[in-house]
Amino acid sequence: MTTALIFVATLGLSLWMMARELGVKPQIALFFGAGALALVLQCWVIGVLWLIIGLVLALCGLKNVRRHWLTPRLFRLFKQVAPRVSPTERIALEAGTVLWDGELFSGQPNWGRLRDQRLPDFTDDEQAFLDNQCSVAASMCNAWEISRERADLPPELWEYLKKERFFGMIIPKEYGGLGFSARAQSAVLQKLSIDETLMVTVGVPNSLGPGELLMKYGTDEQKNHYLPRLADGREIPCFGLTGPRAGSDATSIPDVGVVCRQLFDGEERLGIRLTFDKRWITLAPIATVVGLAFRMFDPDHLLGEQEDIGITCALIPRETEGMAIGRRHHPIGSPFMNGPIRGKDVFIPLDWIIGGPDMAGQGWRMLVECLSIGRCITLPSGSSGEGRYMVGLAGGYTRIRRQFNQPVAEMEGVQEALARIASRAYIAQAAVMHTANMIDHGVKPAVPSVILKTHLTEMAREIMIDAMDVHGGRAVTLGPRNYIGLAFAATPVLITVEGANIMGRSLMIFGQGAIRCHPYVLKELAAKDEDDLIGFDGAVFSHLGFVAGNAARSLIQGLGISRKHREFDAVLAPHVSAIDRLSSAFALCADAAMGSLGSQLKRREMLSARLGDVLSNLYLASMVIKQADERTLVDGERTLLDFSLMRLFYLAEKALIEFLGNLPNRTMARTLKVIIFPRGRRHRPPQDDDARSIAQAISSDTPLRSRLTELTWDTWEDGNRDNPLQRYNKLLEEMPRAEPIYRKLQKAYAKGELPMNKLHPEERIEAGIASGLLTDEEGSFMHAFEAEVLDMLTVDDFAFDGFALNKSAASPHSTTTRT
Repeated sequence: MTTALIFVATLGLSLWMMARELGVKPQIALFFGAGALALVLQCWVIGVLWLIIGLVLALCGLKNVRRHWLTPRLFRLFKQVAPRVSPTERIALEAGTVLWDGELFSGQPNWGRLRDQRLPDFTDDEQAFLDNQCSVAASMCNAWEISRERADLPPELWEYLKKERFFGMIIPKEYGGLGFSARAQSAVLQKLSIDETLMVTVGVPNSLGPGELLMKYGTDEQKNHYLPRLADGREIPCFGLTGPRAGSDATSIPDVGVVCRQLFDGEERLGIRLTFDKRWITLAPIATVVGLAFRMFDPDHLLGEQEDIGITCALIPRETEGMAIGRRHHPIGSPFMNGPIRGKDVFIPLDWIIGGPDMAGQGWRMLVECLSIGRCITLPSGSSGEGRYMVGLAGGYTRIRRQFNQPVAEMEGVQEALARIASRAYIAQAAVMHTANMIDHGVKPAVPSVILKTHLTEMAREIMIDAMDVHGGRAVTLGPRNYIGLAFAATPVLITVEGANIMGRSLMIFGQGAIRCHPYVLKELAAKDEDDLIGFDGAVFSHLGFVAGNAARSLIQGLGISRKHREFDAVLAPHVSAIDRLSSAFALCADAAMGSLGSQLKRREMLSARLGDVLSNLYLASMVIKQADERTLVDGERTLLDFSLMRLFYLAEKALIEFLGNLPNRTMARTLKVIIFPRGRRHRPPQDDDARSIAQAISSDTPLRSRLTELTWDTWEDGNRDNPLQRYNKLLEEMPRAEPIYRKLQKAYAKGELPMNKLHPEERIEAGIASGLLTDEEGSFMHAFEAEVLDMLTVDDFAFDGFALNKSAASPHSTTTRT
């Protein structure tokens, strides 16, 4: 019994010390003390064992001892297995900053760092712009006209966007821009995502492009000339990065600029002769100034000794001789301006380089630093905006659409899809707004930007699939009345551009995060590059203590013992503890993958993707918690909060299980599974009752529906384009009055109190009035209500050859009468 007590007490204290990362000296003292006590109490076996462990810890843990025999051996081994970091990878790793992503990698997140960044209100100017200018722009859009009749925004909308400086949201006020925060920029794009073409047209100039590059790196002359003209729309910018042979691998661009002397405007100038072939360039067909990325060479050493100067960015006016621009690609589902740019032997002066000649060769650094912010805003905001609109539209449609004598919103299959739409929209809203808030606080979120771009656009695709399904035939029949089909068709654009999601998930999230966010890996790699044995010793043994700490925390929390979070209320505290536990497990698995696979981990993309999924789901869950922590929950929001977090935790655990099931070192995998899941899996999928409750809330006029559809165009005035969201909202406001009348008529019909041949709702309403079942007032209300319902259910039809581009080729079937 004494031996067992000493054994349990010593291991318990050791785990506690490891979990708190107190260092090796307390551990040495513990095992020597416990061993001595055991020997005094004549527990010989356990006493000798503890003394041996204490001695091993002393030999390995005391730096003055280990540096003579252990550290040099580990350093040689590390040099053999550590991944090689290329110069371009190093630039990408050094771009941006680390905040909450680093906390999740730590295994014991400091929630105070996240809570300190409170989300402020919009400024008066920002709120007014959202309420007024954004509503006007949205009201000028008709997706069918834009996509099928014009293949462009209407001219009056282009003029309005320029006049109201939509293209200058990020440009400071001193240059004529709006000077909006990242949060306001995101909110504008969410509201404009009622139309994909409108959102992309406004989003791209305010994301990666000449404007942002000029603000960060441009010369004073470049800023003073271009920024005012970009802000008021006199200049329309585009940025040429991708090409036929350089898509996701942007560093492989084959476009070349050679330093040379040539006549330009009548005088010999030192400049660059460019040959390039770009495609998929948004706004290129109408751009007046082109930002161009190319590989710069100086074979004649006109600038210095260096021949391969590297990737460089320059600004080129549209009318520059030799540049071919103006043709269009046809993006699926959305005709936003996108096209190729080509040039052969195009000469530009050196001072057209963004930032001037001193920034030659700095293009890759410029691009990745801008991408770390721009990738956080445009496409994630568009995805969140789509989610907001689909909550409103799918919820509204399923409430007014009746089948089997009930709204389809009451059918559980539909409710399951509606709950998924609401949950994904809720997660996206929290993630995009609170990450934008980090940017406003000076953070450059490199890893979160990839998480948001990858996972929020995937959520948008899943939202659109569910929305299409619950709309049924209403969604698959194209025409001016179809408010969803074209947006659904355009979702692959979100998935593909600004870094394909397959690449983001399998290469970037964990691959970049493992080095950038880990507290010790960068230090170890730096020590390797500098052949710094002392630096390596400090980093690697701190790293080993970090691994031990995460193992201890994973086991302790896996057993159900978690640290208290009294700074959070009773609703959020359990979810915060869940993130703590999964963060420790993730950090432990990340180190296991890097330690067991070394440089091979780069090629084990499926393992990296699963670890990236864990990190992503924890990040998204943290943003949901932060959002809930900062505002008062409305009726029904607690259910949606729990539903969303349960789903994210379930997916994180699923990714951990799949990672352990495929880790090549099976002994390590089995050991990790025991440590991380001592009681088995802890999180289950959300419950059906919660899905029913959420679906009913978003398909009715409730505070939760209103909260989820904030930042949408939900108003209508005379002269505006049709607004289906506003019409659904009005119908839902009247549904509590209509629903009892529907039931009264159905009950009377079932009892035979209404004629059997009255099958149409309008006929039953008339019969109900005639029989006295309904008052004249009820009848008038239901006639108007049902007329609006029928109009919202109606789809378009066309003349037989109405949508044939070549009408002469339309087959004149003999049985067809064309009108």
